[in-house]
Amino acid sequence: MKNSSLTKRIGLIAAPILFILFLVLPFEFISDKADIVIATALWMVIWWITEAVSISVTALIPLVLFPLFNVMPIAEVGANYGSPIVFLFFGGFVLALALEKVNLHKRIALSIIKLTGTTPNKVILGFMIATAFMSMWISNTASTVVMLPIAISVIKLLINDADGFTKKDQNFALSVMLGIAFSANAGGIATVIGTPPNSVLIGLLENEYNIEISFLNWMMIGVPFSATLITIIYFVLIKLFPNKDLVFDASKSVIKNELEKLGKISPKEKQVLLTFAVIVSLWIFRTLINNILPNLGLTDTIISILGAIVLFAVPHNLKKGDFILEWKDTQKLAWGILILFGGGLALAKGMSASGIVDVVATTISNAEISILFTASLLIILMLFMTELMSNVALTAVLAPVVAGIAIGLEIPILYLLIPVTMASSCAFMLPMATPPNAIVFASGFVKVHQMARVGIILNLIAVALLILMFQFFIPLIF
Repeated sequence: MKNSSLTKRIGLIAAPILFILFLVLPFEFISDKADIVIATALWMVIWWITEAVSISVTALIPLVLFPLFNVMPIAEVGANYGSPIVFLFFGGFVLALALEKVNLHKRIALSIIKLTGTTPNKVILGFMIATAFMSMWISNTASTVVMLPIAISVIKLLINDADGFTKKDQNFALSVMLGIAFSANAGGIATVIGTPPNSVLIGLLENEYNIEISFLNWMMIGVPFSATLITIIYFVLIKLFPNKDLVFDASKSVIKNELEKLGKISPKEKQVLLTFAVIVSLWIFRTLINNILPNLGLTDTIISILGAIVLFAVPHNLKKGDFILEWKDTQKLAWGILILFGGGLALAKGMSASGIVDVVATTISNAEISILFTASLLIILMLFMTELMSNVALTAVLAPVVAGIAIGLEIPILYLLIPVTMASSCAFMLPMATPPNAIVFASGFVKVHQMARVGIILNLIAVALLILMFQFFIPLIF
């Protein structure tokens, strides 16, 4: 704890000092504006890595420094914090709030586990599928928090049985816990709103390159990748931590009891479920609707905000003035992540406006580097760096640079940006890498060396899958 506190203090002071030193150097790296952006990026990266202050506060730095040093006027910097992609995620957060408020997410999760069966390996699979499905729509952290107490209830049956907590029991507990954390990480990759790095990428593409990836288009690559990764995670876990001949029928009663506690599906749950189904359907069929009604101009952000308004404005009971959501519910909304998106987009805009991206592109195009080698190196760099720092912050810093590299290699920027961004959600080695990893580690059933043992295998498999995706799959979709 002391070391952590010392790191924060060093980072807090070192970042602005480094910024000033960078500015007073007697020579230019690229240009006045570009050097300011590089110095700002260094300040932000140091604060993000050391967590000297909240990562969301760090994301506000461009709003001050870019106008002060004439990189961009404040109106132009501020526009990034109100980008359509920020509002797309806001709508997604509101939808997640409603699912959580009426406990619908828990009902869905329990129903999935019930369907998969109650033999040990099927229970592990059930927890993984349920967590992954929830992570497609609500935050990875919330998915893990919902699943953890249910998993602990099942594990306690093994601790309290006649033979105590045997090696097979421990293997099962470990597989369930790691399965939940890793499925939460991998499940979020499947949709645009599933995990913040996806939205950072979508925002960068729309803001800087006028490239739009629809909700459905992302799912066409995200769902197969996520499903493949989760399947591999499942088989790796049951192979490394076997629980052969482990029998406990009582797990069925735990799931049944949890569902009984929820009671029959309530009218409020039905209303949220209907809203959820309509919004997701609109996201999926938006392109088709726009083709039929060309003057409509429906976008993923408009659909997202429409869903949010419906949840606040369509009454559940008009006489009583009862609504699904009230504004006070937004106290639980992850406002900091929305600011973080804005900061990432502002930094990307600064890199583009100051010519940094062009310099990177020119340097790469003159270097004659193998495209496959470069792509592999970037995927590995992103994946292993995200073990140590926020994947959203890392994507915000690296994505514009990766775009410049793609331009320099003369390949479509999507081919490189999509697998590199997905790599940021594939951190399986360390408890501090993602909130789901930290949450299951805190349960006491997982040790660091156990997570690292499985994590290094899964990290390498994820790298291989992403390289294959870069080489073969993405060119087919885009």
